[in-house]
Amino acid sequence: MARMEMSAIPASLAIPMEASAEAYYELGLMHAAGRTAPVDLVAAQKWFNVALAKGCSRAAAHRAELAQEMSREEVAEALREARRFLTRH
Repeated sequence: MARMEMSAIPASLAIPMEASAEAYYELGLMHAAGRTAPVDLVAAQKWFNVALAKGCSRAAAHRAELAQEMSREEVAEALREARRFLTRH
């Protein structure tokens, strides 16, 4: 039987549609820490935005901390991506 590495699947496809706010928060942590791939602050910020919108208040502190390390353009990109994700899911 063929075996597939989970890291080969984009995170947005690996999460069920009805994922909890905590699952999105964990995705943000994964991208911020570079657990499964190189650190990606824009992706981390995106997932923290989604988590916060879904009701995870813990995401706000991480989102603010990351924003201090990011350019305005990066923060804006993460916000656009989060909005796009939220309108589709």
